[in-house]
Amino acid sequence: MANLFWKTKNKTISLLESPFKSEEEFEKTVFGTSELLEEITLIKRQIRGGNKAGIPDIIGIDTDGSICIIELKNKSVDASIIPQVLEYAIWAETNPDSIKSLWLELNEKPEDVEINWENPEVRILIIAPSISRSSLEFVQRINYPVDLIEIKRWIELDNQILMVNKLETEEKGYRIRPVKGLRIYDEDYYKSKRNKTSVVHFFKYISEVEKIIKSKRWNLDTKFNAQYCAFKSGFFIAFRVKWLGTKSFAFVYKIPKKDIKKFKITPTRYDELRKEFIFNIESGKTHTKDFIPLFEYCYKSIGGN
Repeated sequence: MANLFWKTKNKTISLLESPFKSEEEFEKTVFGTSELLEEITLIKRQIRGGNKAGIPDIIGIDTDGSICIIELKNKSVDASIIPQVLEYAIWAETNPDSIKSLWLELNEKPEDVEINWENPEVRILIIAPSISRSSLEFVQRINYPVDLIEIKRWIELDNQILMVNKLETEEKGYRIRPVKGLRIYDEDYYKSKRNKTSVVHFFKYISEVEKIIKSKRWNLDTKFNAQYCAFKSGFFIAFRVKWLGTKSFAFVYKIPKKDIKKFKITPTRYDELRKEFIFNIESGKTHTKDFIPLFEYCYKSIGGN
């Protein structure tokens, strides 16, 4: 059992790891922490019906339009879980109409997600308190993108501290098979989907944001997907540059409504579904440096210094 030492200016508190009491509590905590899976819209939990084998408990759609198979286990898991989730992935790939029906039934879903129901892409997420490192070798040999995510908890009074660790593969001497559905989001990709001139401006603004990040020495990585460019620290997105259509794009910040008044720039609109403010970018007229206070606020909100 691991101890966590929480050091403040006045004292040091020793916390004992607090395992989840049940799979239900584990699932509730994971899905109650929206930042962990904020790029995924959950379609249904516990969709298994008629005692049919090979159907996953939790399905979602991510911002790339991929079907997400989410497997949660409140125990240590190893590579033996891989055949089970592969069965789920194959079911999802061969039964897209069943998932499409569930998607269409959702009352609130993002309108900008494009899903190829004729030839869907499938992604697997395995979430558990502990995952054997040997599982990484199996993951590298299958044709689906797989995320292995460990989540552990410490409790201090009414507060919960979650340790989230995404296991990363390391380069080995053997040849790694290409993962099915793994895209490269570069200028060529965006130009095949968007207005070519707008794509040039899109990357210009991203470069300007990256220069600010570098000058501030912020610990943020640039991550692209089909709909936006996110600036992330681990799982957490600080802010984004998001496509609004084939020509237009915007800065996007997740800021509480009560705090937006602190800033001089007026947002274009508020997205109620995602709880974030959108600031449309006009190429040549919008100055990235004017948004530095917003960048700073959002970076600090995810724990940046």
